[in-house]
Amino acid sequence: MNSTILNHFKKNDPLLYSFVLRTKISKTIEKENPKNYFVKLCQEIIGQQLSGRVAEVIFGRFKKLYKGEIVPKKVIETPHEVLRGVGMSNAKAKYVKSLATEIIGGGLDLDRLDELTDDEVKDHLLRVKGIGPWTAEMFLIFTLGRPDIFSHGDLGLKKGIKKVYGLKKDPSRRTVEKIIKKWSPYKSFASLILWESLEVE
Repeated sequence: MNSTILNHFKKNDPLLYSFVLRTKISKTIEKENPKNYFVKLCQEIIGQQLSGRVAEVIFGRFKKLYKGEIVPKKVIETPHEVLRGVGMSNAKAKYVKSLATEIIGGGLDLDRLDELTDDEVKDHLLRVKGIGPWTAEMFLIFTLGRPDIFSHGDLGLKKGIKKVYGLKKDPSRRTVEKIIKKWSPYKSFASLILWESLEVE
Protein backbone atom coordinates (compact mmCIF):
# COMPACT_ATOMS: atom_id res chain seq x y z
CA MET A 1 0.00 0.00 0.00
CA ASN A 2 1.71 3.18 -1.12
CA SER A 3 2.24 6.36 0.90
CA THR A 4 -0.47 8.32 -0.95
CA ILE A 5 -3.12 5.82 0.13
CA LEU A 6 -1.79 5.55 3.68
CA ASN A 7 -1.72 9.32 4.07
CA HIS A 8 -5.30 9.50 2.82
CA PHE A 9 -6.43 7.14 5.59
CA LYS A 10 -4.24 8.87 8.17
CA LYS A 11 -5.87 12.20 7.35
CA ASN A 12 -9.47 11.09 6.78
CA ASP A 13 -9.91 8.10 9.08
CA PRO A 14 -7.39 7.87 11.96
CA LEU A 15 -9.21 4.85 13.46
CA LEU A 16 -8.82 2.80 10.30
CA TYR A 17 -5.24 4.02 9.95
CA SER A 18 -4.44 2.76 13.46
CA PHE A 19 -5.24 -0.75 12.23
CA VAL A 20 -2.97 -0.31 9.21
CA LEU A 21 -0.10 -0.09 11.67
CA ARG A 22 -1.19 -3.29 13.40
CA THR A 23 -1.95 -5.49 10.41
CA LYS A 24 0.11 -7.30 7.83
CA ILE A 25 -1.70 -6.80 4.54
CA SER A 26 -1.33 -10.14 2.76
CA LYS A 27 -3.50 -9.45 -0.29
CA THR A 28 -2.82 -6.99 -3.08
CA ILE A 29 -4.97 -5.08 -5.51
CA GLU A 30 -3.62 -5.15 -9.01
CA LYS A 31 -5.02 -5.79 -12.46
CA GLU A 32 -4.86 -9.36 -13.72
CA ASN A 33 -4.00 -10.37 -17.27
CA PRO A 34 -7.24 -10.18 -19.33
CA LYS A 35 -6.58 -13.76 -20.46
CA ASN A 36 -7.35 -14.84 -16.89
CA TYR A 37 -10.78 -13.19 -16.61
CA PHE A 38 -12.80 -16.33 -17.36
CA VAL A 39 -10.78 -18.44 -14.92
CA LYS A 40 -11.03 -15.78 -12.22
CA LEU A 41 -14.81 -15.60 -12.59
CA CYS A 42 -14.96 -19.39 -12.25
CA GLN A 43 -12.85 -19.05 -9.10
CA GLU A 44 -15.16 -16.39 -7.65
CA ILE A 45 -18.22 -18.55 -8.34
CA ILE A 46 -16.59 -21.61 -6.78
CA GLY A 47 -15.60 -19.59 -3.70
CA GLN A 48 -19.05 -18.23 -2.95
CA GLN A 49 -20.05 -18.77 0.71
CA LEU A 50 -17.00 -20.94 1.41
CA SER A 51 -14.00 -20.39 3.64
CA GLY A 52 -10.87 -19.33 1.81
CA ARG A 53 -9.13 -22.67 2.43
CA VAL A 54 -12.04 -24.83 1.23
CA ALA A 55 -12.53 -22.64 -1.84
CA GLU A 56 -8.82 -22.93 -2.63
CA VAL A 57 -8.90 -26.73 -2.46
CA ILE A 58 -11.96 -27.08 -4.70
CA PHE A 59 -10.63 -24.56 -7.21
CA GLY A 60 -7.32 -26.44 -7.29
CA ARG A 61 -9.16 -29.65 -8.19
CA PHE A 62 -11.16 -27.78 -10.82
CA LYS A 63 -7.96 -26.54 -12.49
CA LYS A 64 -6.51 -30.06 -12.55
CA LEU A 65 -9.39 -31.18 -14.76
CA TYR A 66 -7.86 -29.25 -17.64
CA LYS A 67 -4.53 -29.51 -19.39
CA GLY A 68 -3.21 -26.14 -20.47
CA GLU A 69 -5.49 -23.12 -20.65
CA ILE A 70 -8.97 -23.25 -19.12
CA VAL A 71 -11.39 -21.91 -21.72
CA PRO A 72 -15.21 -21.76 -21.93
CA LYS A 73 -15.44 -24.52 -24.57
CA LYS A 74 -13.62 -27.00 -22.35
CA VAL A 75 -15.85 -26.21 -19.36
CA ILE A 76 -19.02 -26.63 -21.42
CA GLU A 77 -17.76 -30.02 -22.61
CA THR A 78 -17.01 -31.19 -19.06
CA PRO A 79 -19.78 -33.49 -17.77
CA HIS A 80 -21.80 -32.09 -14.89
CA GLU A 81 -20.91 -35.11 -12.74
CA VAL A 82 -17.19 -34.45 -13.24
CA LEU A 83 -17.57 -30.88 -12.01
CA ARG A 84 -19.54 -32.16 -9.03
CA GLY A 85 -16.77 -34.66 -8.39
CA VAL A 86 -14.22 -31.96 -7.53
CA GLY A 87 -16.44 -30.74 -4.69
CA MET A 88 -18.57 -28.14 -6.43
CA SER A 89 -22.23 -27.92 -5.45
CA ASN A 90 -24.89 -28.80 -8.00
CA ALA A 91 -25.70 -25.10 -8.43
CA LYS A 92 -22.09 -23.99 -8.87
CA ALA A 93 -21.43 -26.68 -11.47
CA LYS A 94 -24.38 -25.24 -13.40
CA TYR A 95 -23.19 -21.68 -12.87
CA VAL A 96 -19.70 -22.18 -14.34
CA LYS A 97 -21.30 -23.81 -17.37
CA SER A 98 -23.77 -20.93 -17.62
CA LEU A 99 -20.85 -18.49 -17.51
CA ALA A 100 -19.03 -20.37 -20.27
CA THR A 101 -22.18 -20.49 -22.39
CA GLU A 102 -22.77 -16.73 -21.99
CA ILE A 103 -19.22 -15.99 -23.12
CA ILE A 104 -19.33 -18.26 -26.16
CA GLY A 105 -22.78 -16.94 -27.10
CA GLY A 106 -21.64 -13.32 -26.85
CA GLY A 107 -23.88 -12.43 -23.91
CA LEU A 108 -20.83 -11.61 -21.82
CA ASP A 109 -17.93 -9.90 -23.57
CA LEU A 110 -14.90 -10.14 -21.27
CA ASP A 111 -12.78 -8.15 -23.71
CA ARG A 112 -14.92 -5.05 -23.05
CA LEU A 113 -14.68 -5.05 -19.27
CA ASP A 114 -11.58 -2.87 -19.03
CA GLU A 115 -13.37 -0.12 -20.97
CA LEU A 116 -16.36 -0.03 -18.60
CA THR A 117 -16.96 1.89 -15.39
CA ASP A 118 -17.31 -0.01 -12.11
CA ASP A 119 -21.10 0.14 -12.25
CA GLU A 120 -21.15 -0.92 -15.90
CA VAL A 121 -18.95 -3.93 -15.13
CA LYS A 122 -21.36 -4.96 -12.36
CA ASP A 123 -24.37 -4.60 -14.63
CA HIS A 124 -22.60 -6.62 -17.30
CA LEU A 125 -21.66 -9.45 -14.92
CA LEU A 126 -24.99 -9.60 -13.10
CA ARG A 127 -26.66 -10.76 -16.31
CA VAL A 128 -24.99 -14.14 -15.82
CA LYS A 129 -26.85 -16.67 -13.67
CA GLY A 130 -24.80 -17.41 -10.58
CA ILE A 131 -23.02 -14.06 -10.46
CA GLY A 132 -24.42 -11.77 -7.78
CA PRO A 133 -23.24 -8.43 -6.39
CA TRP A 134 -20.61 -9.98 -4.07
CA THR A 135 -19.01 -12.03 -6.86
CA ALA A 136 -18.96 -9.01 -9.17
CA GLU A 137 -17.41 -6.83 -6.46
CA MET A 138 -14.66 -9.35 -5.66
CA PHE A 139 -13.91 -9.56 -9.38
CA LEU A 140 -13.69 -5.77 -9.59
CA ILE A 141 -11.25 -5.64 -6.67
CA PHE A 142 -9.01 -8.65 -7.21
CA THR A 143 -9.12 -9.17 -10.98
CA LEU A 144 -9.73 -5.76 -12.53
CA GLY A 145 -7.80 -4.01 -9.76
CA ARG A 146 -10.40 -1.30 -9.28
CA PRO A 147 -9.37 0.85 -6.26
CA ASP A 148 -12.70 2.19 -4.99
CA ILE A 149 -14.97 -0.82 -4.36
CA PHE A 150 -16.79 -1.84 -1.19
CA SER A 151 -19.02 -4.90 -0.87
CA HIS A 152 -22.00 -4.38 1.43
CA GLY A 153 -22.78 -8.09 1.18
CA ASP A 154 -19.42 -9.25 2.56
CA LEU A 155 -19.74 -10.56 6.11
CA GLY A 156 -16.04 -10.08 6.86
CA LEU A 157 -16.22 -6.39 5.99
CA LYS A 158 -19.23 -5.95 8.26
CA LYS A 159 -17.36 -7.66 11.10
CA GLY A 160 -14.31 -5.51 10.38
CA ILE A 161 -16.27 -2.28 10.61
CA LYS A 162 -17.89 -3.44 13.83
CA LYS A 163 -14.46 -4.21 15.31
CA VAL A 164 -12.53 -1.16 14.08
CA TYR A 165 -15.19 1.32 15.15
CA GLY A 166 -16.14 -0.44 18.39
CA LEU A 167 -19.79 -0.94 17.44
CA LYS A 168 -21.91 -3.16 19.69
CA LYS A 169 -24.52 -3.91 17.04
CA ASP A 170 -24.23 -4.69 13.35
CA PRO A 171 -24.07 -1.34 11.53
CA SER A 172 -26.95 -0.25 9.33
CA ARG A 173 -26.38 0.39 5.64
CA ARG A 174 -26.67 4.12 6.35
CA THR A 175 -23.95 3.95 9.02
CA VAL A 176 -21.66 1.96 6.72
CA GLU A 177 -22.18 4.44 3.88
CA LYS A 178 -21.22 7.30 6.18
CA ILE A 179 -18.02 5.51 7.22
CA ILE A 180 -16.86 4.37 3.79
CA LYS A 181 -17.48 7.77 2.21
CA LYS A 182 -14.28 8.94 3.94
CA TRP A 183 -12.24 6.27 2.18
CA SER A 184 -12.87 7.25 -1.45
CA PRO A 185 -11.14 6.89 -3.84
CA TYR A 186 -9.49 3.96 -2.03
CA LYS A 187 -12.36 1.86 -0.66
CA SER A 188 -10.84 -1.36 -2.03
CA PHE A 189 -7.67 -0.79 0.00
CA ALA A 190 -9.72 0.02 3.09
CA SER A 191 -11.48 -3.30 2.55
CA LEU A 192 -8.12 -5.10 2.70
CA ILE A 193 -7.45 -3.42 6.05
CA LEU A 194 -10.85 -4.46 7.41
CA TRP A 195 -10.35 -8.10 6.40
CA GLU A 196 -6.92 -8.13 8.02
CA SER A 197 -8.22 -6.39 11.16
CA LEU A 198 -10.12 -9.55 12.03
CA GLU A 199 -6.77 -11.26 12.69
CA VAL A 200 -5.64 -8.57 15.17
CA GLU A 201 -6.18 -9.16 18.88
